[in-house]
Amino acid sequence: MKRILVVEDDLAMSRGIVLALKKEGLALTEAHSLREAEQLRREQAFDLILLDCSLPDGSGLEWCARVRLESAVPIIFLTANDTEYDEVAGLEAGADDYITKPFSLAVLRARVGNVLRRQTASTVVEIDKFAFDFEQLIFMRDGEPLELSKNEQKVLQLLVRSRGSTVPRERLLDRVWGDAEYVDENALSVTIRRLRSKLEDTPSAPRYIKTVYGIGYTWVVKP
Repeated sequence: MKRILVVEDDLAMSRGIVLALKKEGLALTEAHSLREAEQLRREQAFDLILLDCSLPDGSGLEWCARVRLESAVPIIFLTANDTEYDEVAGLEAGADDYITKPFSLAVLRARVGNVLRRQTASTVVEIDKFAFDFEQLIFMRDGEPLELSKNEQKVLQLLVRSRGSTVPRERLLDRVWGDAEYVDENALSVTIRRLRSKLEDTPSAPRYIKTVYGIGYTWVVKP
């Protein structure tokens, strides 16, 4: 089942969106502030975010841009601003679509369905000799299957979805093991070492999973 995060401070509108999309067999989670949305995004994976541009604690545009630094999750803006400038700003921040208020629920369902279909059609990430399907949990190297543990799969997905950007150790620990405060950081180091042994030709001199000392790890984007 596809999971959607609805970030909207208008409670009546948020509830209407949830009721409309539940009929499509989707799982909906509501957030009414950016702080709440960020906490939910850290705790679970979503297939789509419906995001109001203006929220009580900040700009949806700015939050979208921050999300884009570490995630490729599709984002649809919901906004009362209907000028060309606002639409361009939303798309440049990383949105996949832009719906102006007021909108019909039929239009919303159609736009959501379109974005989810595009996402499903491109679940396989192909990089050099690798093919990673995070939806079907199929991982290939040179056409041969790779056996990855659940934690290795989660770390790999976070790095690949954020390729070219550094993912902090704290975020990896939090997203993979839960409450990072009570997790032995050595667990992450061991998982990275095991991933490298399965993905890299020379694990001691990795080409793909690089350590950014004092910060975290990054999946290197080749020029």
